[in-house]
Amino acid sequence: MEGKLSGMRVVDLTLFLPGPMMTLMMADQGAEVLKIEPPGGDPARAMGPFEAGESVWFRNLNRGKQCVALDLKTDAGKARLWDEIERADVFVESFRPGAIERLGFGYDAVAARNRRIVYCSISAFGKHGPLAGDPAHDLAVQARAGFLSVNNAPGGEPVVPGVAAADLAAGLTALSGVLMALIGRERTGRGDYLDIAMLDSLLPWCAHTAGSAIMGDDSPRSEDQRSLGGAAFYNIYRAADGRHVVLGGREEKFVANLLTALGRPDLIPLGAMAAGEAQAPLTAFLRETFASRTRDEWTRWFADQDVAFAPVLDFREALDQPHVAERGLWVERDGAHHIAPPIHFSGEG
Repeated sequence: MEGKLSGMRVVDLTLFLPGPMMTLMMADQGAEVLKIEPPGGDPARAMGPFEAGESVWFRNLNRGKQCVALDLKTDAGKARLWDEIERADVFVESFRPGAIERLGFGYDAVAARNRRIVYCSISAFGKHGPLAGDPAHDLAVQARAGFLSVNNAPGGEPVVPGVAAADLAAGLTALSGVLMALIGRERTGRGDYLDIAMLDSLLPWCAHTAGSAIMGDDSPRSEDQRSLGGAAFYNIYRAADGRHVVLGGREEKFVANLLTALGRPDLIPLGAMAAGEAQAPLTAFLRETFASRTRDEWTRWFADQDVAFAPVLDFREALDQPHVAERGLWVERDGAHHIAPPIHFSGEG
């Protein structure tokens, strides 16, 4: 069955994570994606682990694409790319600002050949501004965006995040912008240009945690924030076996349900107090309580409790969950494993 983007042609000059994730989602919905790689290939090809002769990272971000190596500094490479551009609906690049123009494929040159093309540039800090020329991957962008200041261990020491949020925010923002531009093209007949920055894409994701800074006041501290470790019912607890569990819902009903079941209804009012020091006695009680049983014992105990609870799983445990199997989220194709597309339409198998 055809996907929602069947018939759409995409020329993809991106590497690593943000751009490939964006065009993967288009390929998964039927778009014809031509991935243009440098002569040495996408560096992700060489990054292990490997399965069925290919990088798991590369395969999971580039399935369904036609991959071609071109040297864009040669006349033959340029000519092949121009042929593809003239037939394309979407052009995506992730060179450092100025590089694609030096190669002769800036937006003005491309739009002169194909007025309907939607051209998307993805970079760390965008095409203009004091940081525009700075090299950066995800960690540096998260640091510049303020996110690392609250991605911290007790005591305030920042730690390397487990999710490349700036990369992924840029990929999702780019996809959204391109789809909007394609819809707009139906009305105007013309394509458009998108300057997508990782920093710009990530900043809106702090709206629920950085309110004080957004309104012009001081930056928030994790220990005082309801979503960053200051609330007893939105927190991580160590179990008796050294593994961990989380409480992930601060609603009054969850507080009442759990504390009643644990025989401490007197502590229920603390759940409505401000995050931070006011909730410290409740956090201390829960820390002591969770330390009395193993993670899996708590998981069984919570099975019939109406409380937002979860065990902290590693990736092996996460992928092996029956729920993941039921929803078809981890699949094997041609001897290699994939995280399946997350978008499902009712009219498609």
